[in-house]
Amino acid sequence: MNKIAQFQLSLMMFLEFFIWGGWFVTMGIYLPNTLNTSGAETAMAYSTQSWGAIIAPFIIGLVADRFFNAERILGILHIIGAFLMYQMANASDFSAFYPYVLGYMIAYMPTLALVNSVSFNQMTDPAKEFSFVRVFGTIGWIVAGLVISYVFHWDSENAVANGMLKNTFLMTAIASAVLGIFSFTLPKTPPKVDKNQSISVSDILGLDAIKLLKDRNFLFFFLASILICIPLAFYYQHAGQFLGEVGVPNPAAKMTIGQASEVVFMLLLPFFFKKFGFKKTILVGMLAWALRYLLFAYGNSGELVFMLITGIALHGICYDFFFVSGQIYTDSKAGEKFKSAAQGLITLATYGLGMLIGFYVAGKITDANIVGEGHDWISIWTFPAIFAAAVMILFAVFFKNEKIEYKE
Repeated sequence: MNKIAQFQLSLMMFLEFFIWGGWFVTMGIYLPNTLNTSGAETAMAYSTQSWGAIIAPFIIGLVADRFFNAERILGILHIIGAFLMYQMANASDFSAFYPYVLGYMIAYMPTLALVNSVSFNQMTDPAKEFSFVRVFGTIGWIVAGLVISYVFHWDSENAVANGMLKNTFLMTAIASAVLGIFSFTLPKTPPKVDKNQSISVSDILGLDAIKLLKDRNFLFFFLASILICIPLAFYYQHAGQFLGEVGVPNPAAKMTIGQASEVVFMLLLPFFFKKFGFKKTILVGMLAWALRYLLFAYGNSGELVFMLITGIALHGICYDFFFVSGQIYTDSKAGEKFKSAAQGLITLATYGLGMLIGFYVAGKITDANIVGEGHDWISIWTFPAIFAAAVMILFAVFFKNEKIEYKE
């Protein structure tokens, strides 16, 4: 891969995740404070990610892979996204906001696969080259949070009260328009499938990999993957709102600590995986989920603020040790024929079904623990802590240890 292509792909990744990080984290603060949403309505807004994840394979499988260059579809989707994001910024109530956020996530979620396709198409050795491009995505997410907190101060207590987080959607709309236009200058990535070749719903959703569920170990891993997304949804949906409500300054910037830890633990994962094996790695990830929520439950914005910061910093272990390890495990179990189908099935089960259930449950739990103008956060965070611990125990009991080779 030449240096020009590497620069283009790195900038593409930076903008792709700057866009996501620029509004998704703070939406949980914006909605209840500006549009006066309930926990259930906030859950509906976050659930659009799951609907987007469910619909995305159809856009990729039926359109992008068959008729148009990936970079062109990427450009069109982000230009559409810019318009929808602008409309979100100007919505005066949740009933007006929701259709736009749903449309936006249906447009955005397919782009996560498209940026990977464009990247891999230019790489001679993706195993070595991709991480150096993908890391700019994490940097983009971090920069978005830092800009919100330290450049514009949109998430300060006074700014939130005055509805200034509306500007995060406008910032994202501009970034989306820029990426949309820039995408048409990216290296060409032509369709991979002949448009005349027949393709089934089973192919698109990875359902051919369902036969892997006959393997007892893979079945327990599959079920654990769905269940662990329930506590994961609490973090995405309510962590920003929680930090703002308990008085932690610059919550958007604080949340970027989680992305920074993701980079660190991604580098540590190969060592840990090789030394301790798949089962122990997964169990450590689940334990981190339970510990994080206990830290959230009993920390505060005063002397115990270190507990909240530690909880955020655990995100790297929570995410990398479970989800990245799970991708490696899935790849090893699927075999050459079903690699793509198996990864598609796991993605559909986690970001689709698991997160959809998780956002719904998180909204219900949060609404059930309203106290005055705030929330009983100890009760709210105790639920996902216990749930994650229960999933960990079940996985420890029913998943039989097996040796999985880590291929760098």
